Amino acid sequence: MPLSKSPSFNLALLSMGIKTPLDVLKHLPRRYDSYAYTPRNDLHVDKERIVLLGRLRSPLSRPLRFSHRSLYRFYFESVEGEVIQVEAWNRDYLGKFLVSGELYTLSGFYDKKRNCLSLNNILKGEIKPEESLKPIYALPKSISNHSFVSLVKRCLEMTSSIDEPVPPMFMKKYRLINPLEAYKKVHEPTSLNDVHAGMRLFKYEEALSFSLKNQIVREENRSLFKDHRRQIDMDKLRSFISSLPYKMTDDQRKAMDECLVDMDSPHVMYRLLQGDVGTGKTLVAALLAYANHLRSEQTALLAPTDSLARQHYENLTSLFKGTNMTIGLLTGNMSSEERRGTLEDLEDGTIDLIIGTHALFSKGVNYAYLGLAIIDEQHKFGVNQRALLLDKGEHADLLLMSATPIPRTLCLTIYGDLDVSTLSSFPSGKRDVATLIKKPDDASIQKMVVESIDSSHRVYVVVPQIEGEDDSSLTSVKKVYERYSKLYPNKVTMLHGKMNEEEKESANLAFRSGLCPILVATSLIEVGIDVKPANLMIIYSPSHFSLSSLHQLRGRIGRDGSKANCVLAYEGDEEEEMEKLQILVSNDDGFKIAEDDLRLRGPGELAGTRQSGLPDLIYSNLIDDFKIYEVARDDATYILRHREEEGFEEAILKAEKGVKDISLA
Repeated sequence: MPLSKSPSFNLALLSMGIKTPLDVLKHLPRRYDSYAYTPRNDLHVDKERIVLLGRLRSPLSRPLRFSHRSLYRFYFESVEGEVIQVEAWNRDYLGKFLVSGELYTLSGFYDKKRNCLSLNNILKGEIKPEESLKPIYALPKSISNHSFVSLVKRCLEMTSSIDEPVPPMFMKKYRLINPLEAYKKVHEPTSLNDVHAGMRLFKYEEALSFSLKNQIVREENRSLFKDHRRQIDMDKLRSFISSLPYKMTDDQRKAMDECLVDMDSPHVMYRLLQGDVGTGKTLVAALLAYANHLRSEQTALLAPTDSLARQHYENLTSLFKGTNMTIGLLTGNMSSEERRGTLEDLEDGTIDLIIGTHALFSKGVNYAYLGLAIIDEQHKFGVNQRALLLDKGEHADLLLMSATPIPRTLCLTIYGDLDVSTLSSFPSGKRDVATLIKKPDDASIQKMVVESIDSSHRVYVVVPQIEGEDDSSLTSVKKVYERYSKLYPNKVTMLHGKMNEEEKESANLAFRSGLCPILVATSLIEVGIDVKPANLMIIYSPSHFSLSSLHQLRGRIGRDGSKANCVLAYEGDEEEEMEKLQILVSNDDGFKIAEDDLRLRGPGELAGTRQSGLPDLIYSNLIDDFKIYEVARDDATYILRHREEEGFEEAILKAEKGVKDISLA
C-alpha cells in the first residue's frame, strides 16, 4: 500500500529506502528546534537564537528586491511589549501568510547592535509547552519537513505494536521502553527527556547487534585451523631486514613480530594493521610477504585502484631486487595475453607475490598455494570481497591495512573480530606540513602554486565532485581543471573516477614525471598515491569532506621531508564547518583527528560516501556512546554463552543473518 496519494512523494520516499510505515518511523529526526519562548531577561543577548510570541506592529509593505533575492523588513511586538525589527530574506510567501492582529511564533538570531532579528522560522499561533520541540529531518528537496511530520503522525497512528529487538532480560535490566513508545517519544517529544528515553533503546539495540555480529565473526575466524605449514626462516628474514637502507621504527618491529607470531600459529591470522599516513604500513606488509615467501607460500596484495596497485608493484619490485622473489601484477585493464601469462605463472607457483585489484579474487584466478592475503585500504572492500580472496587459499592468513587510525580505547569495540597492531611513529620524523584556511579567490593561493612549480615541486588541486551545477561553487573537477588550464597552460592534468584506466595512468604518469606539475582531482588521490615532490595541496569546498578524509588527503604532500602547505579554500562562515577546519589547522595527529571526526559527525554519517573506514552506524556515536558499546559488548558475550535463555536465540539468528552485510572497518 502506498504511503501517500502522490506518486512523486512515494518515489522520493523510495529514494530514501522508505517503503513501509516502519521505515518511516525508523527515519529519525536529525535535530530538534526548540520553540520554548525566550524569557524577557534573555531577549537582548547578542547573536543568540531567540523565540518570540507576538503580532505585527504595522501592516507588511512590499519586499525589497536584490537581483535574485528578496527582503521583507517589518516590526514585530512581543506579547511582553518588546518591539524588534525583523529581516526575512527570500520569504515571498509572507505577503499572504502574515495578517495584522494575529498571533505568530517566530525564531531567529538577534543582532543587538541593530535591535534586529534575522528570521529563521515563523509559525501561526501560540506553541504549547509540550509541543515546543519540533523535529527536523534529513530529507530530499522534494519532501518538505512539514509533509514528513504529517506522514510520521499517520504512521504512528496506524501502528499498534512493534517486535522488541532486544531480549527481555536486557529490556528489564536497563529499564528500556518498548519500540513503539520509543518511536513516539523521539518523533513527538514533549521534552528532551523523551528524546533521551527513546534513543536509549535505539542506541543500545544498535550497539548490541553490532557487538553480536562482531563476536560471531571472531568465533568463526578462531575456529579455522591452517593445514601443516613450514616455519618461517627467521635468520633469512633478519638478514634481509638488516640489508635495508633505512632503519625500522620500534612500532614497525613490534607490529611485524605480532604478525609473525600469528603466521606461525596453528590458527588463521586475522589482524588489522592501522596507522596514520606515512607511518610505514606498506614496509611491514612487504616484510610479511617476504616471510611468507620463506615458507614457500604465495602472497596476494589487494589494492583498491589500478594506480595504487601499479605503485605497489613498482616499489616492491625495487625493494626485492636481488632476492629470488618473483612479483606479478594483475589488474582489470591488462591485455588478454598479459593476463593469461600472469594467471599461468600464478597457478603453477612461479609468482611468489601477486599485486592487483579486485581481479585477484575473480573467477578463473587460481593460486598454487596462497598463504597470506594483504588488503590495503581495507575499508574499501566489503566482508564478502575479503571472503572471496581468502577462498583462493586453504585458510590463508589475512592482514588488513587501514590509514584511518582509531583511538586505542575504541579498537576492541570497532574491530572486535580482529587482532590489532598500531603504528603511531613516523620513520623519518614528523612531516612539516602547514594547514591554512583561505578564501578561494585569495591571491596568495596562486602565488603559492607558482612558487611550487617553479621549484620543481608538484601541486594537488582537490575538488569534491566530477560535475558541478555552476561555475562559482568550485566543486567540479572539470570546471576547476578548465580554470587552472587557462592560468597554467600545458601544466595541468586531471584525474577522476569516470576516466578509464588508461586515462588515469596517463594522468598519473604526467604528474609524477613533472610534465604536468598540477593535478586537479577528486578524492581518488586519498588512497595511497605517493608522489614525493608534491608540496602543495589546495582543497576546494572542504566542507564536502569528512575530517578523516581531509587528513588522508593532506598526507599526500610533504613526503620528501620538505616544507609543504595544505590550503583549505573555504567560502563560508558556518560555525560548525570552521570548527572542523580549525581542528586540521591545529592538529596533525591522525588518532586525535579520527576521534574529533567521530564526535563532530554524529550518528548516520560514519561511513557511506565519505569512506571514513569506520562502522556504518545510524543512531549512535562511538565517542559519545562508548559506554553503551562497552556494556553491549559484554552483553553480547553473555548471550553467546547462554543461548538457551529467552530471546537469545532469536537475537543470535538475526545477527548471524546480518554478518555478511556488516562493514566492520
